[in-house]
Amino acid sequence: MDREIDPVYRKKKFLKRIIITTVVILSITILVVRALSWIQPSIRRSLTRTARVDFGTVESGITASGTVVSEQNQVLSSPIEARIIRVLKHPGDALLPGDSILELDAGGLRLSLDRVRQNLDLKRNQQARTRLDLEHTLIELESRRRIKELELNSMLAQAEQNRRMFDNGLLSENDVKRVETEAAKTRIELEQLLESKGNAEISSRVVEEGLAMEMAILEKEEKAILWDLDLAEVRTDRGGVLTWVVPEAGVTVRKGDVIARLADLGSFRVEARASDIHANRVSAGLPVRVNINEEESLPGKISQILPSIENGVISFYVALEQKSHKGLHSNLRVDVDIVTDRKAHALRIKKGPAILGGSTGEVFVVRGSRAVKTAVSLGMAGLTHCEVRQGLMEGDEVVLSDMAEYSGLKEIALKE
Repeated sequence: MDREIDPVYRKKKFLKRIIITTVVILSITILVVRALSWIQPSIRRSLTRTARVDFGTVESGITASGTVVSEQNQVLSSPIEARIIRVLKHPGDALLPGDSILELDAGGLRLSLDRVRQNLDLKRNQQARTRLDLEHTLIELESRRRIKELELNSMLAQAEQNRRMFDNGLLSENDVKRVETEAAKTRIELEQLLESKGNAEISSRVVEEGLAMEMAILEKEEKAILWDLDLAEVRTDRGGVLTWVVPEAGVTVRKGDVIARLADLGSFRVEARASDIHANRVSAGLPVRVNINEEESLPGKISQILPSIENGVISFYVALEQKSHKGLHSNLRVDVDIVTDRKAHALRIKKGPAILGGSTGEVFVVRGSRAVKTAVSLGMAGLTHCEVRQGLMEGDEVVLSDMAEYSGLKEIALKE
């Protein structure tokens, strides 16, 4: 005979079924939610490059490549024709003012210096002899002049005495004229002595002036040889880096031959190159920005454009405002942005794979934890930014990364 099931047991069994069913439903729900989250597209915010829309300057232009070079290069030439004895420095060596680079054989110069100095000594000796001869001549002429003066005074006194005696009838007229004639003759001889003395002084002065000119020429030649001797040990008058030097000793160089090149590392400029398709847009004076690394750029301007075009490339030099910036190094490769157009106080966004400018399209804008596709109109494409015409506002955060694989989606979840 069947018995009725205990109501308490039936109640426990019913509750057990409800609990099991609830757990199963919750588990299935969690699995479905998780599966949906796995299926829904999402990207990590940390791996996504974004930028804020702001107001600023948009600059457009041409991108070129460049190399940092020394602004001033020194070329050292051989002062004489000589053989190189020693090479003291080598390319790449840092030099200070006064450092010797190489030494030339100056044996011929020393022989020339000895010859010039011997000639100078001879001229000085000749000059001294000329002065002594003049002094001796002047002393002799002065002595003769004094004697003639005494003779003249004596004859004049005798002539005066004879004239008185003639007046008294004591002498004949012939005796008086004879004495007067002798006095006149002595006076003429005295005048000749005075002229000889003046001529001797003039002649001696002319000889001395000629000797002085010859000595001055020899002294200049001596200084020139001493200068060349000093240059025979080739030194630099400025600091820098030696970029080239005659490679080995024993080589004979002619006067004027280039024997070393020095680069000044105190100031730099940029030697840049661009495609010749931009030749009509590149001109001297255009502002330039030189990017020495990813974070830093230096302003400058085009200072010189080389006239020739080689292999479809135009070359030009850029003068930097900060020529001695610590980030500049010789032969450093840099990117050069030539600014050809500029728009100030424009609504702008940084360039990136998703932002190219000059077109109407769609971009993803960060809205909380999602990136929402938004239609935008972009204007001038600058070197680093693009002009925003429509679709974005100041402060909007825009995804710059390449989003081509999400082009069919309206929004994407952003994961931390």
